[in-house]
Amino acid sequence: MSLHFTSEEFARRRAALVSAMQAAKLDGLLLFKQESMFYLTGYDTFGYCFFQCLLVTANGDYAILTRSADKRQVELTSIVDDLTIWKDGVEAKPERDLVSLAKARGLGGKRLGVEYQAYGLTAALGKRLDAAFEGQADLVDASGLVDRLRVVKSAAELVYVRKAGELADLAWDAAVEQTHAGADEGRILGAMHNVIFSGGGDYPGNEFIIGSGDHALLCRYQSGRRVLQNPDQLTLEWAGSYRHYHAAMMRTLCIGEASERHRELHAASVAALEATCASQVPGNTFGQAFAEHVRVLDDFGLSQHRLNACGYSLGTTFTPTWMDWPMMYEDNPVVIEPGMVIFSHMIIMDSDSQTAMCFGHSVEVTADGNAPLSHRPTDLLVL
Repeated sequence: MSLHFTSEEFARRRAALVSAMQAAKLDGLLLFKQESMFYLTGYDTFGYCFFQCLLVTANGDYAILTRSADKRQVELTSIVDDLTIWKDGVEAKPERDLVSLAKARGLGGKRLGVEYQAYGLTAALGKRLDAAFEGQADLVDASGLVDRLRVVKSAAELVYVRKAGELADLAWDAAVEQTHAGADEGRILGAMHNVIFSGGGDYPGNEFIIGSGDHALLCRYQSGRRVLQNPDQLTLEWAGSYRHYHAAMMRTLCIGEASERHRELHAASVAALEATCASQVPGNTFGQAFAEHVRVLDDFGLSQHRLNACGYSLGTTFTPTWMDWPMMYEDNPVVIEPGMVIFSHMIIMDSDSQTAMCFGHSVEVTADGNAPLSHRPTDLLVL
């Protein structure tokens, strides 16, 4: 078996889940998020693009319903030994197979929590699920129940998080080495991924962001590569990923020369990053951290150029995103706790002057503050 945690660690998580189910008065759970399945059982797959479910009973027994293609994934990567396969075919109705599985495990007519907020459970599948369980069980929305357990990392998880931070730093070093006028963005991306994979890392939860010229103002990956000019600007957002745990970073570099506007925005971005991270201590809220981002950037006169969110929690996440719950936005009441991992990004996009300046990194919240997962400086690089 390929497990990344001890049996004791999985037992602790199972006990916490059972307690959360009892508090929510749930007789069982139907979990569809791959993150939940990985966290609770070790099950590691991208098969969640099809219908699959981890069923949990009130006493913490696990059963998985999935396709034949994932049979060995369950056997080799998880602690689950109760496996049911639904058969592909024109008449396939996996939601009905799930009803049968739930009844066989004593959950017929019971109150079942459903993880509706899951990428694998599309709106169409959700409707089919509800229809299949009508009159068979009482379904209630339990989205977020496992997320709240996952958000505070254990000591074992933080080992992987710190390794992800090391890989993120190495990816930055590789990007800097490849960046110069005449460089192809594809070679920069390739160098960053190479050091992560060579260091034992994983595919990230989403694509790395890379953009130069006017595309340096984009907050998303876009297809098509560009050759860097002189002068130019390059924005990168990436994450080291190890055992699916992420540590993200963000930087804007200048090629050839930095304009006065670049230097002004760099000062603002770094000041906002420092203030935001300084507020990420136990007892504060995600909303308070966001307020620091707003305060600093607005003091610099940049209210029209900032975003309405400035970061989020990180953990073990799967495609399509490494963003985890919760996010930093206005008045978010979620309280920051030791063991959380938070990525802060200060994104300034000045469309008037076509100038980008983005700085960000991740921290591990400790008992009395936080510790950075990146150890690279926030100086403005001109290459």
